[in-house]
Amino acid sequence: MYDISPEELKDYKAYTIVDIRDSMSYAYGHLPDAISVPQAELSTYIDEWKDAGKILIYCKRGEASLDAVLMLREQGVEAYNLDGGYMAWLMLAMQEPAEQTDVDFAKDVENSIRKRFRKKIWCRFTKAINEYELVKPGDNIAVCISGGKDSMLMAKLFQELKRHNKFPFGVQFLVMDPGYSPENRQVIETNAKNLNIPITIFESDIFESVFHVEKSPCYLCARMRRGHLYSQAKALGCNKIALGHHYDDVIETILMGMLYGAQVQTMMPKLHSTNFEGMELIRPLYLVREDDIKAWRDANHLHFIQCACKFTDTCSSCDKDGQSNSKRLEVKKLIHELAKTNPFVEGNIFKSVENVNLSTVIAYKQNGVKHHFLDDYDKE
Repeated sequence: MYDISPEELKDYKAYTIVDIRDSMSYAYGHLPDAISVPQAELSTYIDEWKDAGKILIYCKRGEASLDAVLMLREQGVEAYNLDGGYMAWLMLAMQEPAEQTDVDFAKDVENSIRKRFRKKIWCRFTKAINEYELVKPGDNIAVCISGGKDSMLMAKLFQELKRHNKFPFGVQFLVMDPGYSPENRQVIETNAKNLNIPITIFESDIFESVFHVEKSPCYLCARMRRGHLYSQAKALGCNKIALGHHYDDVIETILMGMLYGAQVQTMMPKLHSTNFEGMELIRPLYLVREDDIKAWRDANHLHFIQCACKFTDTCSSCDKDGQSNSKRLEVKKLIHELAKTNPFVEGNIFKSVENVNLSTVIAYKQNGVKHHFLDDYDKE
């Protein structure tokens, strides 16, 4: 009765569009001009919206938002529900690039990397490649695509790097389907086609394997996914896998380790695999800011999924590292607040793990061995 389908939504200006998903999901993608109001906060806007005209509410699939619409209408708000929610709108929006040829659309995206985002994305990508020696002659790299904005951008950056061809190296674009919903699988495949990324998809049953795990299922899922990626990459003749973690992931991980793990550690730009001999993990977006990735996404009118979990679609309880997004979101907000009064705080967090003074540290671990300052204190 109060439903509006995505096809009927032609004039966005006719509505105040409200996204009631969690703020992390909103950050990964939302309708044009939508404002983020988590469902628990809707009641605080009732008086404001009574005289604001038409209010369009949406959630992930149009179920929670329908309940919200009924509640708002009881309070005198002219509220409507987006039928099918964000996923239905996304599936429709994914068809838009088809109006151009795939080649033209991909070229526009590539030109944005070369020109508009050259300084903030391309140059920081190549700086990480060079500074941390992530790509070497003879490498064959499996660029792992999850379907989100970070990994899709990383794939386009590797294509650009190949065009420069300063030394020989190979690239494979690898997608693992651990049990995606059909909609999420289609979003990934459509984006890859529109962006001219030749993906190789392999399937696993990881989502089913962890579905009944009660303790840390997301952590287990992340570990299993990484193992499957290593295995498949090695089978394709690759010696490295590339993951799409960015600068903000790094500084959030540093702070999360201190606040929740009682340890000082960082997300390394590259790692040797302990279980797959001769394999490495690299993080080429290590110096790229998330806000710049979002700006690139929005400038090119691209739409990506957040978490492609079959059971949650845009999951607010899992992320790339298998850590709780609630904790990561809490730390993200903390860093944002600190940056308001200290614009150097983000850079300082990042540099803090480059400037560790062992003479002022009570204890530290190296190669599994704990060293304490008292070990050599009386020898000085």
